[in-house]
Amino acid sequence: MTVLAVAAAIAIGTYLMLSPRNISASRAPSGPMPEEIIQQNQKSDGEAEIYLAGGCFWGTEFLMRNVPGVVSVEVGYSNGTTRNPTYREVCKGTGHAESAHVIYNPDFVPLSKILDIYFQSIDPTLTNNQGKDYGVQYRTGIYYSNPADEEVIKNSLKNLQSSFFNPIVVECEPIKNFYRAEEEHQEYLIKNPNGYCHVSRNLIDEQAKAKVANNFPNKDFSRSRVYDKPTKDTLKNLSELQRAVTQNAATEPPFKNEYDEEFREGIYVDVTNGQPLFLSTDKFESDCGWPSFAKPIDKNFLEERTDNSFGMQRTEVRAKASNSHLGHVFDDGPANLGGIRYCINSASLRFIPRENMQEEGYGEWLNLFN
Repeated sequence: MTVLAVAAAIAIGTYLMLSPRNISASRAPSGPMPEEIIQQNQKSDGEAEIYLAGGCFWGTEFLMRNVPGVVSVEVGYSNGTTRNPTYREVCKGTGHAESAHVIYNPDFVPLSKILDIYFQSIDPTLTNNQGKDYGVQYRTGIYYSNPADEEVIKNSLKNLQSSFFNPIVVECEPIKNFYRAEEEHQEYLIKNPNGYCHVSRNLIDEQAKAKVANNFPNKDFSRSRVYDKPTKDTLKNLSELQRAVTQNAATEPPFKNEYDEEFREGIYVDVTNGQPLFLSTDKFESDCGWPSFAKPIDKNFLEERTDNSFGMQRTEVRAKASNSHLGHVFDDGPANLGGIRYCINSASLRFIPRENMQEEGYGEWLNLFN
């Protein structure tokens, strides 16, 4: 082979490696696809929809359900070669992809934002594999019903490719068919909190906290505001971990939670009702695996209870207004900070960086940093 031929081969190989591709060849078996949509959720005027295949649809549904601006999510089987398949048939090979049908408010969350979140939940370079799952049904794909979405999707995939050396293999195609999955698969991780999920729980919690914040009736979190117990709708929109911690006094894993290593300036508020509880200037590194604070913003915001669970005698800390479990308080904190350590679960809090406090409605609390 001549030097010129070798160079050409390398150039072609590099182009194929770095160019986004539509890997429809990964689908099997091949054949004509029936064109029909069988779904329960229907978009209303002003709403839009997209179908996302991201591996096991339990995790994709749970993630998208927690994205602010998403109206509804249901799971089903997309773009396969048979009609009305069952879960068992899909697993044996019908060419369908496990998918989430997402209806959203485009005035609140654009498609490009939904895709950015979706991309964080997958490895876009893997063919027919996500997490521990292997098979054609676990391929990644974005299927659209509105032809105008094609350009948005392709631009998003092009931008995504710039962050990867290996080629992106996420399908971008019109939705040909969608069959709503059996009821046991709808809201699976809500019905089965300990069920398998390949999506990062930190990513889900991040979206859930943002969605909860947007469920508050207004953005006035002034010092004069009276904070109440959270509504049922607010609790429903919490993530599984947030509900377990705040409502059932569970404890999140140490060192693998959102705010253990968060040390930016800002305020920490109750995830269930938005009440300010702790300040970043009182946070310190304790090496215990959970956020630690020397003191709360106001002790009157908290309630302390004796906790004799697990054969230990501890002092539980709850938010007085919401009655949410926060964590525990110990007397082993740094002496120069008063000797107290409030050990708090990240899942019970939402952090607002100092630069965002004004727009988030916490402007009256900024003088705490003076």
